[in-house]
Amino acid sequence: MRIDFGFGHGIQSVQLPEKNLLGVLAANTMAFGLTGEEEVRRALHNPIGSKPLGDIVKPGEKIAIVTSDITRPMPTALVMPSILDALNAAGVDPGDITLVFGLGIHREHTEDERRKLAGERAWAEIRCMDSTPQDTVSFGLTKAGTPVDISRAVAEADRRICLGNIEYHYFAGYSGGGKALMPGVSTARAIQANHRMMVQESAAAGRLEGNPIREDIEEAANIVGIDFIVNVVLDEKKRIVKAVAGDAVKAHREGCLFLDKLYRKPIPARADIVIVSQGGAPKDLNLYQTQKALDNAKHAVKKGGIVILIGSCREGLGEAEFEAWMTGSPSAHAMVERIQKDFRLGGHKAAAIAMVLEDADIYMVSEMDPAFVQSIFLTPFESAQSALDAALSVMGKDATVLAMPYGGSTLPSAAK
Repeated sequence: MRIDFGFGHGIQSVQLPEKNLLGVLAANTMAFGLTGEEEVRRALHNPIGSKPLGDIVKPGEKIAIVTSDITRPMPTALVMPSILDALNAAGVDPGDITLVFGLGIHREHTEDERRKLAGERAWAEIRCMDSTPQDTVSFGLTKAGTPVDISRAVAEADRRICLGNIEYHYFAGYSGGGKALMPGVSTARAIQANHRMMVQESAAAGRLEGNPIREDIEEAANIVGIDFIVNVVLDEKKRIVKAVAGDAVKAHREGCLFLDKLYRKPIPARADIVIVSQGGAPKDLNLYQTQKALDNAKHAVKKGGIVILIGSCREGLGEAEFEAWMTGSPSAHAMVERIQKDFRLGGHKAAAIAMVLEDADIYMVSEMDPAFVQSIFLTPFESAQSALDAALSVMGKDATVLAMPYGGSTLPSAAK
C-alpha cells in the first residue's frame, strides 16, 4: 500500500504491507456547506455572541486587524476581502486600517512575503506591517504574572479584529482566538512567561477548560480587548471548510467544536511505528514548526517505538534559542532536566522533542545535513521509505504502523 506525505512543496511516499497498517489518520468524513470566501461571508453575516462587525466599527476609528505570519497556514488573503467589504460598508476609511502580521518570536517577513500573505487587494488598499516586539504598550500583568505587552499599532487602535486558523496546539489546547494577541503581537518576555506553564499536565492539545496557558492567553486578550474575531478551520488541502466570527471566546469555542468533529481521531491502540508529517509547506519550513506534528504523534506511539518525522526543514531549525538548546546540550535528557529548572522560550520546543525521545526513537526525513541531524539526537534518513524499512528491521516484520500525513492537525486518542 502506498501512502503519501507532504514534504515542502513535494511529497515523500512509502509502500508497506496492509497487514502492518493500523490506520491512516485523515480528517473524519463530513458534509460541508459553503467553503472558501463564501463561508467567510456567511460567518460575518452570522456572528456568534456579537453584533455584526459593521455595527461595531465607526467612521474615523483606527482599526487594527491582526493575523498570522508566514509559518501558519492562515489564508489571510482569502479572508481579507470580505472584512474590507464590511469595514467599507460601515464607512471606515482604508487609511485608518492596518493589517498586522503577528510575528511572536519568529523572523520578520520580506516585502514579497507580506504582500503574498495580505493578498493584492489588502496590499493595495491598506497599510500592511509586521508586529513590533521592540515597540510595545504595556497593559500590566495577568494573574499568572504574564506581562501584557502589545505591539503599538495594535495597542493604540480603537478597534481590534483578530484573525486565525483553528487547529490543535500542543500546550495551548487549540490555536486561534486570543492567540492572535498572545503570543502573536507580544514580546519575547511576555511569551516566555506564558509558555513556561507548558510543563503543567493540564497544558495539553485539545484541552481548553483548566488549561493554564489558554486561560492566561484569554485573560491577556480580555485586558487588551478584542472587538471581533474571524477564525477558520482548514481541511487537509488547506481549503476553508468552516469560519466562525464574533466574540473572541464564544466564536472560538464553536470553531473548536467543529475541529474536534473533523480531526480528533480515535485509534484502536498505540503503534510500534508512527509515520508523521506536517503536511508540507509552509508548516514544515523548519524544525521549530515541524515539531508540532511530532507532539501529536507522541500520543500514538508505543513506549519503545519509533516515530518517523517527515519535514523539509529547508530553513533548518528556525529559531535561535531552540537551536542553542538542540546543538549545545550534552544529551536529550539534559534538555528535559534543564526545562524544569530554567525555562527558556525556544528551548521549550527542544525540551518537547527531548521528552518524546524519552519514550521513542525519532527518525528524521528532511533536507537538513545528515551529520547535523545526528548531532541533535535524531536519526537521519534520505527518504521516508528508507526510514520505514529501517524501522521495520528494528521493530520486526509484524510491527504495527500508524500513518499521520497531517500530523499537525489530527489528534490521536488511543483506546484505554
